[in-house]
Amino acid sequence: MTKKTKEPTLDFTTDWAYAPAPEDTKHISLKKQYDLFINGEFVKPNSKKYFATYNPATEEKIADIAEANEKDVDNAVKAARKAFEKWSKIPAKERGKYIYRIARLMQERAREFAVIETMDGGKPIRESRDIDVPLAANHFFYYAGWADKLEYAFPNRTPKPLGVAGQIIPWNFPLLMAAWKIAPALATGNTVVLKPAETTSLTALKLAELIRDSGLPDGVVNIVTGAGKTGAAIVNHPDINKIAFTGSTDVGKMIQKAIAGTDKKLTLELGGKAANIIFEDAPLDQAVEGIVNGIFFNQGHVCCAGSRLFVQESVADIVIRKLKDRMETLIVGDPMDKNTDIGAINSKEQLLKINKYIKIGKDEGAEMYQPSCGIPSKGNFCKPTLFLNASQSHRVVQEEIFGPVLTVQTFRTIEEVIEKANNIPYGLSAGVWTDKGSKIFNLTAKLRAGVVWANTYNKFDPTSPFGGYKESGFGREGGLHGLMPYLKF
Repeated sequence: MTKKTKEPTLDFTTDWAYAPAPEDTKHISLKKQYDLFINGEFVKPNSKKYFATYNPATEEKIADIAEANEKDVDNAVKAARKAFEKWSKIPAKERGKYIYRIARLMQERAREFAVIETMDGGKPIRESRDIDVPLAANHFFYYAGWADKLEYAFPNRTPKPLGVAGQIIPWNFPLLMAAWKIAPALATGNTVVLKPAETTSLTALKLAELIRDSGLPDGVVNIVTGAGKTGAAIVNHPDINKIAFTGSTDVGKMIQKAIAGTDKKLTLELGGKAANIIFEDAPLDQAVEGIVNGIFFNQGHVCCAGSRLFVQESVADIVIRKLKDRMETLIVGDPMDKNTDIGAINSKEQLLKINKYIKIGKDEGAEMYQPSCGIPSKGNFCKPTLFLNASQSHRVVQEEIFGPVLTVQTFRTIEEVIEKANNIPYGLSAGVWTDKGSKIFNLTAKLRAGVVWANTYNKFDPTSPFGGYKESGFGREGGLHGLMPYLKF
């Protein structure tokens, strides 16, 4: 290894049974201003411009973030290209050690990452603490193991790294999406230029500090911050070999057009409008919990959210009643409170979009239901919302809202629900709730979705591939499949 660094001392006995109180956030290490992470160090942007990032729950400014221009992106790509010549040639076992060290350091600093993720993104601390940070670390652990086993992963082939990967991630799972992309790229011998979303850059920049402390060679991972122009500079840079993008379908289409005619490889993980299907023989109480988790997890800011509920007619009344009762128990409020179920909407712009769709749903004639819970007067908050008696033609059924809004339809037969579930532009995920294994296998074969959960929802694992069909994108992240987009044979 090129740098000597002290081995981290891990404390696996840390009590995470409680979440930090808001006043404890003063102990979190955050700077007032963050620069770009290029070639192993933080550097001022050529643009000399910074933008503010805000806590969506309090509307208070957290820090200023550097805005990278084309020159900054070019410097990052040059650093990554230079580093690639060494990184791709070091023994694969050594690459695995670096990745493993990043995972261990992330475990050691889990509390800090969780608090910053909640402060910057608005998601409940329970979700940051129990799901996002552990799963991000597990992705680094998983791909560290693959680094020296590529010849076994792809027998009778000679896998080689592509070069420099340009990676653009969204604001709903900033740390986890960074791990999904960086870990397999490093394991396969590539170097990285990553751009986080402008509203949630802090955990990526905190990850940059961790990467620097891990001793990873300079330039192997570079993190540039900014908005759409920064992302476009990465996509259009002639010396980038692969683009990995997670975000909206509209931007994904623009990226496809931009790289058409080039030799860049591309993976896209885009929007979704998942069907969550409840059959009459399903365990209904368990299914109701799955419905709640499927749509209200992370305020509905989930591309694979179960935002379209289909309930078999014979049990529709009881499922809807149980669902309303369960919604009455949900707590909307301070994301730093461990009892909060639904935190803050990520930005004012997203809240306006959600409220626009709620108005559209009412104007279209669907019956709206919201629980009686209160919401804070300050910050970006939205009550969980149901639209009953929705139809396939309603915009709230066809279009991605990306918020805590669920449409409900009924069905009688398997053939009917399959046709309705597939009759949208998206194909990212779906859920099936039934006591019959034959129904599960039948639907998983016929639903046009990249991931189909059975009697559960929103369960992720580093060993499992994730991705979609149709306007939900192409390519897979996670598992053995997640290595392939970063290799040539």
